[in-house]
Amino acid sequence: MTKTPSARRVALLFNGNKIYDRDIITGIASYLSTTRASWDLFLEEDFRCRLQGIEHWEGHGIIADFDDPEVSAALSRIALPVVAVGGSYADEAEYPHGIPYVATDNFKLVKLAHDHLIEAGLTRFACFSLPQSPLNRWAQEREKAFLQLMQRDGMQGELYRGVHTSAPSWDTSVEQQIAWLRSLPKPIGIIAVCDARARQLLQACLSAGIPVPEQVALVGIDNDPLARILTRVPLSSVIQGTQEMGRTAAHLLQQMMHGARLAGNRIVVPPAGLNVQASSLHEPYNNPHVMQALHFIRQYACQGIKTEQVADYVGVSRSSLEWYFRRKLGRSVHDEILRFKLEAAKTRLGNEQHSMADIAVSCGFTSVQYMHAVFKRELGCTPRAWQDKATQSTGARPPGPDRRKAPCPFPLREERRHTPQA
Repeated sequence: MTKTPSARRVALLFNGNKIYDRDIITGIASYLSTTRASWDLFLEEDFRCRLQGIEHWEGHGIIADFDDPEVSAALSRIALPVVAVGGSYADEAEYPHGIPYVATDNFKLVKLAHDHLIEAGLTRFACFSLPQSPLNRWAQEREKAFLQLMQRDGMQGELYRGVHTSAPSWDTSVEQQIAWLRSLPKPIGIIAVCDARARQLLQACLSAGIPVPEQVALVGIDNDPLARILTRVPLSSVIQGTQEMGRTAAHLLQQMMHGARLAGNRIVVPPAGLNVQASSLHEPYNNPHVMQALHFIRQYACQGIKTEQVADYVGVSRSSLEWYFRRKLGRSVHDEILRFKLEAAKTRLGNEQHSMADIAVSCGFTSVQYMHAVFKRELGCTPRAWQDKATQSTGARPPGPDRRKAPCPFPLREERRHTPQA
């Protein structure tokens, strides 16, 4: 009879409130579910509440977030096998000594966002970072990557750190962000060091009436679902290879707990892809009426707006706005509203476990039947068929991480027999 191996007691020192840490933990879980490794996990929602005395913990191994200097200091005194996870550094001296380290590639994260903005036709760039702090070393590394790319291309990039956000400083912070945004040359592409920062800047743009992405095209880093649902304009974001980092860290620790000596091993994991959404889909329209209209549509299309409401917002007649749209975009205002509602529905069908009725209402369709009719006419399939096709193409729901092109499984039909009311 085969003897079941005893479980190894492993501590995961991560902040479960952060998407970065949660995805690393997901990667660790993936490793455990696909191997014969038997671990008894010690995990707090926020390990910092129990960090004191961790050096006396009686277990077999630890995987920890070394972006926090307190963690690095505490675990430097421990005799157990430890695998460090964190950001990559341009300066070799920043890495912990004698501990295997799995890093997200900060340079490639920023480069992927930068390349995307270049492909969108932008020639001016800025970076929205965080105030300098030992806790924000990863943000400073992304600043360095941004400035290095600017220097490589012979450009003068704009860097803005702002202030730490808190309830008392919130209004001041937003006012300062708006002032910075207004001072920038337009159009401009902005890379935020994380999705939380990108969401703040996106809200500042909307408050100030700065069109996104016509004047400011914005890309975050983390692909945090919470950041996407808290903004009217869906946020583009670089997807870190965090789950691969978690799997790699778990594999290293398993080897160490079985006697392997891996001190000083370093593995840098590249980004998994780019989730392209409306915030970075810049097109040089050069027409203020079209830009204002698109700004309004992106905020309110899913609330069932009509062409007349868009024209009222812009301050021109419906016929004039239609003429501008036909000339600049080759489609009507109604078409643009419908396109945005379709994109929102496609995203929710691929990412959320909601009923068809909930998705139809939240995306501005008057009924499930109307959404069904629009999908059939525009995409040549039903919403359910689109969902099934998207799921099959990625292998699982939610869709896989590499969505750089964000392709539709079915081509959009350019010809239509009639135009229903939005």
